[in-house]
Amino acid sequence: MPKLDVIGFDADDTLWENETFYRMTQAKFADLLADFADPDHLDNHLVALERRNLKLHGYGIKGFTLSLIETAIEVTDGRVPTSIIQEILKNGQELLTHPLDLIDGVQDVVASLAQSHRLVLITKGDLFDQERKLAQSGLAEFFDAVEIVSEKNQSVYSRAFGQSPAMMVGNSLKSDVIPAIEAGAWGIHVPHDLEWILERAEPPTQSPKFRTLADISALPTLIGEIES
Repeated sequence: MPKLDVIGFDADDTLWENETFYRMTQAKFADLLADFADPDHLDNHLVALERRNLKLHGYGIKGFTLSLIETAIEVTDGRVPTSIIQEILKNGQELLTHPLDLIDGVQDVVASLAQSHRLVLITKGDLFDQERKLAQSGLAEFFDAVEIVSEKNQSVYSRAFGQSPAMMVGNSLKSDVIPAIEAGAWGIHVPHDLEWILERAEPPTQSPKFRTLADISALPTLIGEIES
């Protein structure tokens, strides 16, 4: 196999924790609305709203917070107290300022691979929030390019990788792995313990360029095997 030229990395739940903090916020939300709806009903309603609102708000904390507020209004038939709306907003703002928590092994892997490959960060989400997290991560210096996009699809990876032998590494089969493989790159799945339901997809096991790693620390070894 030819040497890989470009290695793309997802950000949220690949380089740093993200879904964990969303789940904590949803738990607070369930507590706030405990007198109006049970947690399962709230979760189902929220997922349906998030799915519908992605075209309006995109990915990220701001869209998530708006979906929480809309859920609160709908499940209470418009009777949600102003104090609860204020608390939902406060919790969303706390998400936007939450300290960054790098996933174990990420710093060493990214620093090592930056010495031998061109690294590209390709992530979805709010522009300001993703820029904030990248700056706090201490990883920015290792990336040759950063793409913050509204959606991840084949055309995004084709543009990012061009004709170069490439690999995409991420926790989402739907966004990081499958469209990257469709663009001709390797797709490396590094699952996170928590998976957002809207990112679920079947693994492309039929593709010879699909691999799964239990831990990102195993990535350099896998790359060595692919390039040998």
